[in-house]
Amino acid sequence: MRGDAPTIQSEYYLFGGEVEVWMRAATGTGVVSSIVLQSDDLDEVDWEILGENATHVQSNYFGKGNTTSYDRAIWHPTPFQPQGDFHNYTTRWTKDEIEWYIDGVSVRLLRSAEANGGKNFPQTPMNVRLGVWAGGDEDNPKDTIEWAGGETDYDKGPFTMSIKSVRVKDYSEGKEYVYGDMTGSWDSIEIVPYVVLLILFSSSPDSDGKCAKADFKDDRGNSTALKTLNAPPPLTASQRWNKLSPGAKIGVGSAVGVTSLAIIALAAFYCVRQRKAGRRERAMADLAFESERRELSAYQMKMAKGGFAVSSKPF
Repeated sequence: MRGDAPTIQSEYYLFGGEVEVWMRAATGTGVVSSIVLQSDDLDEVDWEILGENATHVQSNYFGKGNTTSYDRAIWHPTPFQPQGDFHNYTTRWTKDEIEWYIDGVSVRLLRSAEANGGKNFPQTPMNVRLGVWAGGDEDNPKDTIEWAGGETDYDKGPFTMSIKSVRVKDYSEGKEYVYGDMTGSWDSIEIVPYVVLLILFSSSPDSDGKCAKADFKDDRGNSTALKTLNAPPPLTASQRWNKLSPGAKIGVGSAVGVTSLAIIALAAFYCVRQRKAGRRERAMADLAFESERRELSAYQMKMAKGGFAVSSKPF
């Protein structure tokens, strides 16, 4: 649909790292399938594949949103049709260089000094964005429409970009990243590590008869990306049971047994109580029925003897 540009974006940032995506590009004139690393400071590293280009894919980069030069994009020939099947597009980014790979083969290496002396080299934490958009929309600038391969005919949609898998590795492994100043340089970025506090107790008492303890801080970082992607799955009930010691299992079994007996006893008591209450209610109902039956018999006998007269006058 016109105006749509479906995109998924990571919540975490990486500061140097690898992004590997298995993708099948969308077809369609002017339709662009994108793998983008982008920072809040408009640093950017891209893969872009056009829907009608069956022989080439493009790598690109931006530094601080600078678009005054047009020598950053490079078209790479492919021995396959990017829209026909899934292929591996990988980006490796460090302080000194960026490298692009297709199906494990390096196709481009950009060194920092080659990007306007380092000024246009991406240097700030970036997140990952995967999406498809219409570069050929008639409202786009003429140059963009020409680059995308022509105007997009939306009647030929939908245009589908498919992702099989994504792997992200953050080289800096920070909990978060802070801009230290306004330069946007690599060295100005402050890495906030995860801090783990370990408390170790000695097995022998000290001079006061108390067990000594020592505190240690582990300042090695562990990135949000790494934590999100590599978090272990929760244990199943059977796995939690298997981790219990034999004594704990006996205790749990005993507790379950006692609880089960208590529930059974309570249910039996309730049933007996209900049965007693039911018998009392039945006896009272029988007495009431017998009383009503006797009254009805007496009434019928009186009627038979003419004990009641019916008046023809109104009351």
